[in-house]
Amino acid sequence: MQVSRIKTMKPAKGRMVQLAAALMVGTAVSAIAVAPAHAQQAQASLRGTVTDGGQPGGASQITAIEVNTGYRRTSPVMADGTYIFASLPPGTYRLEVQTPNGVRNTDQFKLAVAQNAQLDFDLQPTGSTAASGAATGETTGGEQAAATGSGNEIIVTGSRIQNLEGGEVGATISTRLIQTLPQNSRNFLSFADLAPGVQVNTGSNGNVSIQGGAQDSRTVNVFIDGVGQKDYVLKNGITGQDSSQGNPFPQSAIGEYRVISSNYKAEFDQVSSVAITAVTKSGTNKFHGGAFVDFTNQDLRAKTPLEKANGDDKTKTRDFQFGASLGGPIIKDVMHFFVTYEGKRQQIPTDVIPGFGLSPSDLPTQYQDNFGSFSRTFNEDLYFGKIDFSPTDRDLFEISAKVRREVGEDGFGGTNARSRLTDINNNETRLLFHYQRTNDNWTNDFKATYEYSAWKPTPHVFENGYVFQSADNQTILAVGGSGNYQDKGQKGWGVQDDFTYTGLARHAIKMGVKAKWVTLNALQQNNLNAQYYYDTQYPAGGFNDSVPYRVTFGVPVQGVGNGAIKSKNFQLGMYIQDDWQMTDRLTLNLGVRWDYEETPSYLNFVTPQDAVDAVSQANYPNLYQGNATYNINDYISNGHNRHPFKGAFQPRLGFSYDFGGKYDLTAFGGYGRSFDRNQFDFIQLEATAGSFRTLTFNFDTGDPNHSCTGANCIPWDPAYLTQAGRDQLATSTTGGGRELRFNNNDLKMPYSDQFSIGLRGRVGLIRPEIGFTHIASHDGFAFLLGNRRTNGAFFAPGEIWGPPWGFAPSGYGSIILGTNGVETRSDSAYLKLTKDYTRSSPWSLNFTYTYTDATENRQFGQVYALDYPNLDYYSWLPSAGVVKHRIVAAASADIPWGFTLSTKIQLRSPPYISYVTGTDNTNRHFNTVEADNKRSFILGDLWAYRQVDLAVSKSIPLGFLYNGAAIQFRADVLNVFNTANYTSYGTNTNNADTFRQISNLSIGGNPPRTFKLSASLKF
Repeated sequence: MQVSRIKTMKPAKGRMVQLAAALMVGTAVSAIAVAPAHAQQAQASLRGTVTDGGQPGGASQITAIEVNTGYRRTSPVMADGTYIFASLPPGTYRLEVQTPNGVRNTDQFKLAVAQNAQLDFDLQPTGSTAASGAATGETTGGEQAAATGSGNEIIVTGSRIQNLEGGEVGATISTRLIQTLPQNSRNFLSFADLAPGVQVNTGSNGNVSIQGGAQDSRTVNVFIDGVGQKDYVLKNGITGQDSSQGNPFPQSAIGEYRVISSNYKAEFDQVSSVAITAVTKSGTNKFHGGAFVDFTNQDLRAKTPLEKANGDDKTKTRDFQFGASLGGPIIKDVMHFFVTYEGKRQQIPTDVIPGFGLSPSDLPTQYQDNFGSFSRTFNEDLYFGKIDFSPTDRDLFEISAKVRREVGEDGFGGTNARSRLTDINNNETRLLFHYQRTNDNWTNDFKATYEYSAWKPTPHVFENGYVFQSADNQTILAVGGSGNYQDKGQKGWGVQDDFTYTGLARHAIKMGVKAKWVTLNALQQNNLNAQYYYDTQYPAGGFNDSVPYRVTFGVPVQGVGNGAIKSKNFQLGMYIQDDWQMTDRLTLNLGVRWDYEETPSYLNFVTPQDAVDAVSQANYPNLYQGNATYNINDYISNGHNRHPFKGAFQPRLGFSYDFGGKYDLTAFGGYGRSFDRNQFDFIQLEATAGSFRTLTFNFDTGDPNHSCTGANCIPWDPAYLTQAGRDQLATSTTGGGRELRFNNNDLKMPYSDQFSIGLRGRVGLIRPEIGFTHIASHDGFAFLLGNRRTNGAFFAPGEIWGPPWGFAPSGYGSIILGTNGVETRSDSAYLKLTKDYTRSSPWSLNFTYTYTDATENRQFGQVYALDYPNLDYYSWLPSAGVVKHRIVAAASADIPWGFTLSTKIQLRSPPYISYVTGTDNTNRHFNTVEADNKRSFILGDLWAYRQVDLAVSKSIPLGFLYNGAAIQFRADVLNVFNTANYTSYGTNTNNADTFRQISNLSIGGNPPRTFKLSASLKF
């Protein structure tokens, strides 16, 4: 099998699907002339009823005008007085109402991102009752809908704009929250955890990841201006976020965003947990801009627990962020621009600590300098630009571009010494063209997109790596060159068209189609730097660092390839959604979507003949005995027996019922099925592992803990530490063959089923919400061990533990099978309290408490399931990645002397940890971390994680420079109480003193008390 063949072949059936897609998209594009969709994820909608003295009638049409840009949209008023705007850019609006007596105007109000709003009003002149009701109201965006004005003003008879969220569970993060709340990075996603069931995690290298329910970050998708940012290759959900502390988008370009943790509508694709939709800023009819700098260093932070324990000086730290933006008119009311740049320059302290519960002094002197706190650097540059053009009231054109460039260091920390450093280049470019056409009763949005993303970790030094372990294979310290050498990414273009019809009373019917042609690439040369493994406890009485028990190193396969592969993927998605206001109180959200994907590198793959021969009955009879639990033929591909998955039909149903007619109490709920996708990084290993071999040789050293047999067991020779010695091993007939990778011929797409039910309402200024969600995910990808003993069994006779590692096909490494089967279940109850900031009530509150009972059939984040024959053997146990109790609270207020004070508080109960006894599957347990004398918990062990952040800012007007200009000074205090939020726990069941206890004083990416100083200029 040649890798080049994988790059070029396309399935015959796939051509028919692509042709059909092209026809569909072509039809949609040609229809623009008569009819254009923004996938409604980013756009807002507005509906309502116009009455005259309480009776329908009195208005013929309504025009919505965005007051800052002059953007205009017109909608007819139906005979029953209803009107609807199906797709409005978020912003500040007023309405012009055409009546027989002329045009009447409303006051200004704000529409938020992805908001489905209702605004009812009466044409009678301002009266005391109506005015009173309106004056106490607030819009969802936080601007008051005042009822001031003369007799030709429209009075809002409902007490405020209503937000019709349907069955969705989530939260809207406004511009003010983004700009006001404290944060240790300018990552706009940092506040996503204000939504129920969403957790934002900061890794030890500073990278931010998002998870929902009991699923990991790869199941997330972020939509910016209606375009998904999905990473098709790597695992962190969106492009550019794997092993990077960089920001996915310049925060100064984000207007606001909405987080949906359950029951999104049919427009959302390639997501099975958290969907986030954001809208970017645009220029206005006035020139506005600004600049900022954020700064902190080691002098502005407390010592880490490790620095305190070791008596060390603080490791050099620097976090310097800066940027500028400018927007304004090109042609007033017609064309505008917006551009921004943000830079980040960081030096980040990273702890290196010994494993196996040891202290640095337990190791030989020559290795002790590897432990402690070290700095790693990271540089990022982010650019964004956007131009909008509205030549008529019915046409809107937008073009935008994002460029991201990063250079960083990764790969060390924990038990990895700084010499294991990996250099990472992370580049991304995205382009968007958007055309929206509107008519009286329809809206059409067309988008064309281009994307490029490249992630390239490279060893900082090319030399041998040495891994020192305990007798039971726990790593104590790893030094020398890293084995991580990769180049992965995606590049391609796509088109999508969404059409919304509002001509049917009380219905907003949306339908859309999207097609993408994207090339996925992966270069993976694992262990290009040879890795040597040492049992430091053998011989006893010393620290063995001279004779390894194993070496692994990678070599290209002559005539096949070098670990590189490309796949020209095709994706197609279609949906239809009807938001139906059945009555004044009951609204139904009815939708269904279907998704499809072709991955030629999987579909057209031909299993190499030598791999087929290696597992044949003649050469490996183990698989053909009665005890074997799988059929290897289900994993052998001839290039024609694999087919794209076509069963991704996804109903999305939701409802809301207003009990009192004023939205003071509303019941809501929904059910939805959402398909994600199999990560290319997993399925490509079938091909790349066969073109770049990882050879493993075990050395016969007499070590009883690492005895070896078979063809790849050889005597130790110091010459094997050299390239010449390894070349001799690579060409030797002694064994050490490559690992055999096989994917199931019938891979399915992972998906989740989501249920929600709850109540939301209004009590004074507070909007409370209580709810329950159930999310069950299925068909997650996993790798199984395909080795079997001579009798076909996985375990030895009479045993239920002990994988058959020593029973690989002769001359080859182990058999690894790729298949579906990982499942999770999550039941959550939550309480949410929201109060928006308004001018009349200048404070805000966002409070969410979530209780989650989550289980999984494979440990959280683990793809390899090699301990048992298949996933059915793994018990359903509490999820190791989800805490039971979580509180996230954010508040802000204007205080005297022009200051603004804000806070964010995070409380979490302890995580679960897992262990395997090694003798009995029924004795596998998960346990909460127990408190010890290093740590005191609030309310026992309920709040194991505690972080309280504060920010205070002061703006000084500079009106003499420019109307509205101001300079702002701000101070953030992160982790005010300097809580040590540990991330490392004892998992060695043989050590009762450390098991389940906090160990190694590691706090990962959680900061000690840190002050951050900022200054900004706005005009």
